[in-house]
Amino acid sequence: MNGDWRFRLLPGAPGGAVAVLPDGEAPDAIAEDGFDDSGWDELPVPSHWVLHGGGRYGRPIYTNVQFPFPIEPPFVPDDNPTGDHRRRFALPADFAGAESVLLRFDGVESRYRVWLNGVEIGIGSGSRLAQEFDVTHAVRPGENLLVVRVHQWSAASYLEDQDQWWLPGIFRDVTLLARPAGALDDVWLRTDYHAGRGSIRPEIVAADDAYPMTLRVPELGVEVTWHSASEVSGIDAGPVQPWSAELPRLYDATVASTGETVRLRLGFRTVEIAGDRLLVNGERLVFHGMNRHETHPDRGRVFDEDWARADLLLMKRFNVNAIRTSHYPPHPRLLDLADELGLWVILECDLETHGFEPGGWRDNPSDDPAWREALLDRIERTVERDKNHPSIVLWSLGNESGTGQNLAAMASWVHGRDPGRPVHYEGDYAGAYTDVYSRMYSPVPETASIGRDDSGALLLGCSASESARQRSKPFLLCEYAHAMGNGPGALDQYEELVERYPRLHGGFVWEWRDHGLRTRTADGIEFFGYGGDFGEVVHDGNFVMDGMVLSDGTPTPSLHEFAQVAAPFAIEVADMLTIRSRRHSADSADVVFSWSAEADGEPLASGELDVPLLAPHASVTVARPALPGLPDGAGELWLNVAARLVAPTAWASAGHPLATAQGLIARAPDAPALRWSPAPRDPATGGLGSGLPDVLGPARFEAGRLVELAGEPVRGPRLALWRAPTDNDRGSGFGSYQDADPTLPPWRATPAPPWDARWRAAGLDRMVPRVVSASGSASWLRVRTRWAAANSRLAVVCDEHWWLDERGLALVVDLEPSTGWDLIWPRLGVRFDLPTGIDGASWFGTGPLESYPDSLQAARVGRFSAALGELTVGYARPQESGHRSDLRSLTVRRSGADWLRIDTGPDAAGRLPGFTLTPHTAEEVDRAAHPHELPPSTATRLYLDAAQHGLGSRACGPDVWPAQALAPRAASLRLRFAPG
Repeated sequence: MNGDWRFRLLPGAPGGAVAVLPDGEAPDAIAEDGFDDSGWDELPVPSHWVLHGGGRYGRPIYTNVQFPFPIEPPFVPDDNPTGDHRRRFALPADFAGAESVLLRFDGVESRYRVWLNGVEIGIGSGSRLAQEFDVTHAVRPGENLLVVRVHQWSAASYLEDQDQWWLPGIFRDVTLLARPAGALDDVWLRTDYHAGRGSIRPEIVAADDAYPMTLRVPELGVEVTWHSASEVSGIDAGPVQPWSAELPRLYDATVASTGETVRLRLGFRTVEIAGDRLLVNGERLVFHGMNRHETHPDRGRVFDEDWARADLLLMKRFNVNAIRTSHYPPHPRLLDLADELGLWVILECDLETHGFEPGGWRDNPSDDPAWREALLDRIERTVERDKNHPSIVLWSLGNESGTGQNLAAMASWVHGRDPGRPVHYEGDYAGAYTDVYSRMYSPVPETASIGRDDSGALLLGCSASESARQRSKPFLLCEYAHAMGNGPGALDQYEELVERYPRLHGGFVWEWRDHGLRTRTADGIEFFGYGGDFGEVVHDGNFVMDGMVLSDGTPTPSLHEFAQVAAPFAIEVADMLTIRSRRHSADSADVVFSWSAEADGEPLASGELDVPLLAPHASVTVARPALPGLPDGAGELWLNVAARLVAPTAWASAGHPLATAQGLIARAPDAPALRWSPAPRDPATGGLGSGLPDVLGPARFEAGRLVELAGEPVRGPRLALWRAPTDNDRGSGFGSYQDADPTLPPWRATPAPPWDARWRAAGLDRMVPRVVSASGSASWLRVRTRWAAANSRLAVVCDEHWWLDERGLALVVDLEPSTGWDLIWPRLGVRFDLPTGIDGASWFGTGPLESYPDSLQAARVGRFSAALGELTVGYARPQESGHRSDLRSLTVRRSGADWLRIDTGPDAAGRLPGFTLTPHTAEEVDRAAHPHELPPSTATRLYLDAAQHGLGSRACGPDVWPAQALAPRAASLRLRFAPG
């Protein structure tokens, strides 16, 4: 039934308190065959009407927790947009022999009413759940008229408060099904795996005239015929290859009755809980997962198989092995793809009542008997639709719906219906009715406490006995590492805990993709809209932009970080090479281990390692390859090791890297970065001295201030403490470790204002200079500048010391804070304003992508090059990005040619600076809510940072870990400049 339908939008529900129909039209007149819809528009089905019509049909609404209507369950406002849909179709001739005809809706938001040929068929709700109507009595040969009236708001909306866009409409397939005599009403082939053998336990619902019935699995030689329902029984399938996310082995099966044949793809696997371990096929399961909403920048939740397949292929290439279907069953084809490509799935029911939490969960449907049948209906429809998929290893009751008797009843129903899969629900903190212990965003110390036998500590929301019960179960993080904007940090810290404590079974990053909707400004500039961009009365801003992948499908640097942290092989580069498999079920036969050696980032040699076959969880130590010595003049010898695919797979090409590692093998005692002569001593102690130089090598100065470098206008250095706040800098999350009450466990962080608010209050974005002293000669210049904000005694002194020596123009910048600073800083460094026309850079340091103190695992030392536009990330809300740490040398290109080279040296503690090259200042980026709001660039900004604050997950989770937080301190930058 997909295609173009006739459509109109009414401002409310016909027959309600407000007149919404044209004069003289009866409430149900649209169902009549002779109704004139010639003046209506056309709308594609499936679709969301708010994404069509250029705003004529309303606009999208984004909320996370808030209900976009008054909270008065089960009532909704009279202003209830209602979409009337009409379609005429010819009944196929071969439907004439059908015993029954069914009309199936796979997804309609939120409540709908159906007529066929003037006959009222029924009412449906449960937006992301399938519903079938028997229309045998209403369908007719020849032309038919199908009419569907969809209401945006209904009682069901109180159960569908998922963190996503509210997008009404018929957004999944509509199908008319001819059902023959002897049909199969339901087929469930439960498959198990034990000790190399598979078994099939059929459960079939069919009338007596469907028999005899035959099950065939040709590849296994299975062919069994049953002549009645009483004969249906379990089958030994013999030796089989098990299904897993790494080895997604499927067997084609058919069940043929007298009337039809059903085709299924079987995967043999057994899910079980043994003590505090979650096992699949007897092996501990570790999730390196993503929470995945269905979202597309143009189609919303309308399914596109090519788009979905590309999504899952990208996941596989970045070492994602699991999906939590947040927070509803996806389109059914997505699960077919998960079976085929290999992804563990937590299948979640279409349930979230989060908007009741701010009111203390009063009237929450999860604990109100009046809602019991509605919630049971939802979980039953979830399980029955998807029960044949081997990829599904847990059922989840829903998300952020508090707790209560109705959730317990849902769990009881699942336990009775499908004891072969555990039940998950994060809100069951006490563990009263679920099989695994699940949490969101538990900080690192709390997660460690859960993992170890820390029986003295109470768990969140638990008594002592409840804590003990939860500690006896497998633990998983159904949400962690909130990937909003630039972040998350600390992925490696969580992974280290999972490696250390077998009770911990990994988790699911929130979330996979930004939900931006492609839109345009009045003058045609395209951007991805978020909450508030569509005139919503209430909204939650850009909180919907929290993916590891941008709205257009671009992987963020954090997805690269995830891929390295979740790599299936852990490689340690030292005097010997240690390789450890972290795979669940696959050996290393599909992998080749290669190495390459680089001197100061330049290739020296490469080859393959002779690594024996590694079984899952096995490790091996092999000799380090013989490496050439450092060439004359080189300073650092690095060894890179990679695990790569030998042959192409369904999701990646041959040579695709699964894991990488790097080690510093040698450093010359006179490495270029260490060749620093002492700066000339300056006897001056204050005042503006005479004899300040106008020129020092490639630099020109005016009154002690830099105005030109390498023949082009340049300003700087100026103190840089401010960075354009990340979404995590702006977030409150669970408070700050830095503000934690020392009398409480370290994860009970005290709520505190967001960092960006505290930084603004301290004036870090508006600091102004005062030259304290300046002195110099023909070969050196020293300028001391005090930087402080209005109405503040807090300051940082920036001491520039320029000089010429036999290697060119050197600069040491010493940064010294005054006493009294009592907050974390965003950055500590300086900014140079370079000319426009800068089009890129090459560098020796870490790369190729950005790196921050708590997001370093994907960074490696080497030589890299990038265009200017590639050096920062185009987040939907502009923010800090593009910092690359541990810089040795940087060459800036202008108009396609090398223009300026900057070499760096380590400070007294051996720390090297990082750099950011961007067309805009941090202040300009901060003021823009969308990329198109950035002003025209007037200069290219080069930030050289002695240190940066970490990223964390504080937009909705833990703050930056103290070791990666930037406490105020003194710092020194050592730089050397030369024309490119």
